[in-house]
Amino acid sequence: MTTPAATPPRTSPSFLVALPTVLLNALRGALIGMAELIPGISGGTVALITGVYERLIDAAAHVVSAVKRLIFGPDRRAGFLAEIRAVDLWLIIPVVGGMAAMVLTLAGFVEAFVSGNAELSRGLFFGLVAASIIVPLQLIPRVRRTLASHARGVIVFVGAAFLAYASIDFAGGSLVVDPPVWLVFIAAAIAVCALVVPGVSGSFFLLAIGLYSPTLRAVADRDWGYLAVFALGAIVGLVTIVRVMKWMLEHYRRFTLLAMAGLMLGSLRALWPWQALPPGEDHGVGELVAPYDPVAGPILLALVGAAAVVALLFVERGLQKRTDAVRSGDPQKTPT
Repeated sequence: MTTPAATPPRTSPSFLVALPTVLLNALRGALIGMAELIPGISGGTVALITGVYERLIDAAAHVVSAVKRLIFGPDRRAGFLAEIRAVDLWLIIPVVGGMAAMVLTLAGFVEAFVSGNAELSRGLFFGLVAASIIVPLQLIPRVRRTLASHARGVIVFVGAAFLAYASIDFAGGSLVVDPPVWLVFIAAAIAVCALVVPGVSGSFFLLAIGLYSPTLRAVADRDWGYLAVFALGAIVGLVTIVRVMKWMLEHYRRFTLLAMAGLMLGSLRALWPWQALPPGEDHGVGELVAPYDPVAGPILLALVGAAAVVALLFVERGLQKRTDAVRSGDPQKTPT
């Protein structure tokens, strides 16, 4: 009687083989962290652009499940360890490290740049987000569909775009100088959705309710009390929304991706470089107006942002080809 062959244990990739992937993942994390500092652009959008969105969602879902098993059981220790082993650490650790480094280093600079160079910063992010709309559309499964199915898809896309466009008009909240703890907690729980939902800007939400500058100043000044409350709220929001998004991508993948693309399109309303702000306001979103001086700078930066997206897509495609080649040639050297 023949004994079935045992499944070979999963081996860690060679460090030299994995090093380029680790460095690229750290760069991805840095870009996501930078996006989280900028009103109007979503960290989830950058995760989509750089090709790690679904892998991050999957890894985060395993982390959430691990904590749940540890607290509620059954088999707390074994269940926790099983879920942690399923986390792609070669992805998570560099991405989180890159995000943390970027946020802690650039929080003060980005806040000053966005506040002091509104037209230039919006121009850069307009080009980046506009070019990245194609990313979720490329991820939609290519199958034959009925006319009714196409119509539903158009409705989802247009509806999400309209929702994002209309919700931006609620922006423009005045600065909250000394925000209460409960407001910081709730704001963080909502803002963290930007890490999971492309097209939804957490920084823009903070800007709308007057907590953008206080939050970035807390990071720059290392205000650990404020940051602890914010982190706790973010964890609560993340635990909730990650599981929802994972379920949506598994069961309604096409409509979810179309909604993401629509949200990104609608969010361009906040990133039009030339806006007339209400009297007495120096931040937020105003009425869209025709281009005024400066003109060349925002246009040039919009082109730079779009070119950056294209470059990242080419890098991702090249890395994927390299990974596929290594996997087909030598399974022991598979980068993850």
